Amino acid sequence: MADITNKKLRTMFIYQIFVRNYSEKGDFAGVECDLDRIKGLGVDIIYLLPIHPVGVEKRKGTLGSPYAISDYRSVNPEYGTLEDFIRLVDAIHEKDMKCIIDVVYNHTSPDSVLVKEHPEWFYHKADGTLGNRVGDWSDIVDLDYTNMDLWDYQIDTLKYWAGFVDGFRCDAAPMVPVGFWEKARAEVEAVRPGCIWLAESIDPGFILQLRSEGIPAHGDAELYRAFDITYDYDIYGCLVDYLSGKAALCDYAWAVNRQEYTYPDNYVKLRFLENHDRSRAAFMIPDKQALYNFTAFLFFQKGITLVYAGQEFGAVHRPSLFDRDTVDMDPENGTDMSGLIHRLSRIKRREIFTDSSYTLITSDEDVMIASYSGRGAHLTGIFSLKGRTVHVPVMIPDGLYNDILSDEKVEIYEGALNIYGRPVIFEW
Repeated sequence: MADITNKKLRTMFIYQIFVRNYSEKGDFAGVECDLDRIKGLGVDIIYLLPIHPVGVEKRKGTLGSPYAISDYRSVNPEYGTLEDFIRLVDAIHEKDMKCIIDVVYNHTSPDSVLVKEHPEWFYHKADGTLGNRVGDWSDIVDLDYTNMDLWDYQIDTLKYWAGFVDGFRCDAAPMVPVGFWEKARAEVEAVRPGCIWLAESIDPGFILQLRSEGIPAHGDAELYRAFDITYDYDIYGCLVDYLSGKAALCDYAWAVNRQEYTYPDNYVKLRFLENHDRSRAAFMIPDKQALYNFTAFLFFQKGITLVYAGQEFGAVHRPSLFDRDTVDMDPENGTDMSGLIHRLSRIKRREIFTDSSYTLITSDEDVMIASYSGRGAHLTGIFSLKGRTVHVPVMIPDGLYNDILSDEKVEIYEGALNIYGRPVIFEW
């Protein structure tokens, strides 16, 4: 584990933005003018998808994927100038939020600056041409990290951007040597002390697939040598299986509990219901009461919370990565959860989320009981994930407790309480 990882990251909330599709303008200014609303949600960190120019060669869609970068050291002119970007970051900082940007170091576009200037830094196929090792990523070519000059260039680039931003979300991090990330972190720390490092770790099936094809791929335990945070793709499949009826909720609870002894004491997981690569939460969970419960459970989970722009309004359409596809902030049949998210973000700042043991158990096939315990304090959340009224047995002393989410009283009597389709969170 990165020795200096701060457990207080577990009390924070990240808001993910794809600049192109965030506003009608599709530029940095379109984000800047909405910062007051974002801050009102309780956001601590704004995470911007890649801000760099997109390649033209083999481009997907009309505008191309932001992950097919042509120049790591400049900004996408469609979004504005470097000065516009700096102004946005300064405005984020003025509102007491942090900003992290996407780093895409496994590959570039086929017509990138590095392809033109340093073709020797790239993976070459058997016929000598540039290529990529994952077949459906047809709009990119892979970098080759056996070349130490590439390491120097990439780290210098990180140090440059660290002069402006507070951290990096590293795309396809398992496919880049951990040794590189360790060296990068050590050097960037001199420029940006406390820089936040988030790894887009990958699901177990993909790791095994890559390794079977002779492609190095690091697991989460390895990534924690350099990173503060990894995605929870190691268990995300269990959640999807529950939602699709392929597995029981207890299987997901068991997977989360396993993380508590699998990873180091200061591990931080990125908890999400959706992101730019996955289906919208409201699409997977169409029942509004169930979605309300899932959102509360998301924030209650041990780790740092991610919300993808539009999720707070129950948007069901996932924006395209390849075309203009503006997020609908007022979707038909959506549900505005802004107030709920604000309350949850305040609850998540409590000290018990920073350093305590975390346990999940299930009651009924669709009720999750999540508990934190530490230093004589206990915090329990009960979530009816199908939005039903249920009678829930608990191992908590009888009495009246204050639900800190609704500020109403809940009663435990004879070792059980009633949940009326809404989440309940209380101390004891």
